[in-house]
Amino acid sequence: MNQFSYTTYPQKVIFGESSLLELAVEVKTAGYKRILLVTSGSGHGYAEKLMSLLSACHVRVFDKAVMHVPIEYVEQAIKVGHEHNTDCVIAIGGGSAIGMGKALALKTGVPVIAIPVTYAGSEMTQIYGLTEANIKTTGRSPVVLPGLVIYDPLLSLNLPLDLTVVSGINAIAHAVESLYAHDRSPITESFAIQGVLSLMKAIPVIEQCLSEGAVSTKAYVNARSQALYGAWMCGAVLGSTSMGLHHKLCHVLGGSFNLPHASLHTVMLPHAIAYNQSETSGQLQKLNKALEVADLAQTMFEFSARHGASVALKELGMHEKDLDLACELAMQKEYPNPRKIEQKPLRQLLQNAYEGLPPERGI
Repeated sequence: MNQFSYTTYPQKVIFGESSLLELAVEVKTAGYKRILLVTSGSGHGYAEKLMSLLSACHVRVFDKAVMHVPIEYVEQAIKVGHEHNTDCVIAIGGGSAIGMGKALALKTGVPVIAIPVTYAGSEMTQIYGLTEANIKTTGRSPVVLPGLVIYDPLLSLNLPLDLTVVSGINAIAHAVESLYAHDRSPITESFAIQGVLSLMKAIPVIEQCLSEGAVSTKAYVNARSQALYGAWMCGAVLGSTSMGLHHKLCHVLGGSFNLPHASLHTVMLPHAIAYNQSETSGQLQKLNKALEVADLAQTMFEFSARHGASVALKELGMHEKDLDLACELAMQKEYPNPRKIEQKPLRQLLQNAYEGLPPERGI
């Protein structure tokens, strides 16, 4: 076995049905009294669910978390937090809410608790992202890592199928890129394969149960649990390895053109895999074998389409006239990608993704 390093960070994870009920005890044990509750809107009722559990605390709600964490919204939340004399941020929802919680931790040092209801995986990482003047920047800091993560699959039972699919593939993208990261290890490899298998088995079951109206069945709850477990594994490898071309492109396209985060990952993943395939066939073959497929790029493209996800950037609101600028922005900062990022093939990759063409090897 080759030499490797693997760093762990202090973090508590509580997983399982009704694990949300553990929140009050955890908050009391930590001594938190003044909570800023961060969500991405009031329609889903997450704030109301938590209010009853946090009756012993003073709670203020900030419900303006949005995609890509615009700095102006972060500044608004900081102001609210200061007015409330916040000693803990609790972020509940998808990647937007948890991203906002992490941004507040970065800017103020206030600890954050994460309660994810989608499969983005941000809660398991020290990675943060901020968008200012249409440029999204990312970084790493131990300050933003949530000290407590609660995974309760019952919170995701009402997650719509379209969001389930793209959020799950977003998580899969973390795992795929970790398999060929220069700082990978046997631990991250194991987590990545577990995560992808869990999500790709769970999503078809979730779809079937939703189509049949069988959302009160044990099979449906188990599938939601399996998907959330997969997201945990994929998020863990995102936090432990370096990401490459795929994540670079998604940061550029999302931050500069305000494209929907999870759907963007879904469109771009097959093309990024195909671009890197010549340099990563050995590592990707391990996942091909686990999934019993021959071509991971084509498999992911077909999986997305089969489950109703968009496979074209133009369907997400990207304009063809902006592809040259997107390519230029992606070339500006080099990521530790296994294959050299070159302008001509990258521009072709973006064109293919824009049109929704199958992933092209050898460009």
